[in-house]
Amino acid sequence: MKSAVIVFPGSNCDRDMAVALTKITGNKPLMVWHQETDFDTVDFIALPGGFSYGDYLRCGAMSAKSNIMKEVIRRAEDGVPIFGVCNGFQVLTETGLLPGALMRNANLSFVCKDVKMTVANNDTMFTADYAEDEEILIPVAHHDGNYFADENTLDTLEGEGQVAFRYNEDINGAQRAIAGITNKRGNILGMMPHPERMIEPALGGSDGRKLFTSVMNRLS
Repeated sequence: MKSAVIVFPGSNCDRDMAVALTKITGNKPLMVWHQETDFDTVDFIALPGGFSYGDYLRCGAMSAKSNIMKEVIRRAEDGVPIFGVCNGFQVLTETGLLPGALMRNANLSFVCKDVKMTVANNDTMFTADYAEDEEILIPVAHHDGNYFADENTLDTLEGEGQVAFRYNEDINGAQRAIAGITNKRGNILGMMPHPERMIEPALGGSDGRKLFTSVMNRLS
């Protein structure tokens, strides 16, 4: 599987993502700078975590307008799998590729710890290797991870099976404990927790690995 990691000024999880993709796929990803306008054909695009543009204006708002995102949006519309983690999830909502918004954590504090989550839908290209309702342990590290959407949007997400992951405890005030969602087509996933940081026992667990193998198996 050929992949690319989009790098913005202020990204700080791009290397974590690159290491995970290299170890799991056997291929080093392209590291694509935000000022680029194009890049080689790939099977998978990741938007990493961090604090792009220092989180000025709104988290992800400035990155959503960067040169490279025009190409990412085009490829998303062509069906290429897009995965946004933490700040990457915020960018996806700011571009409109995913609905809703990520607001300041309800307790107004940065949260950084391993959290238990449930796989809410294992019938997606990102979650197929997980069991239905499987409980997994994945790290979070964010200040603006409180997922918000209007009630109609939330009902649609629930009804269409677009809620991919839920927190098992109140981490940030997210509505309906939503930790990650997909688009209707199913080729875009955004989530606040960091599965790339849990891919092998040496990191404290490997529950994040199945997300990447799910995509690999779907594309093979």
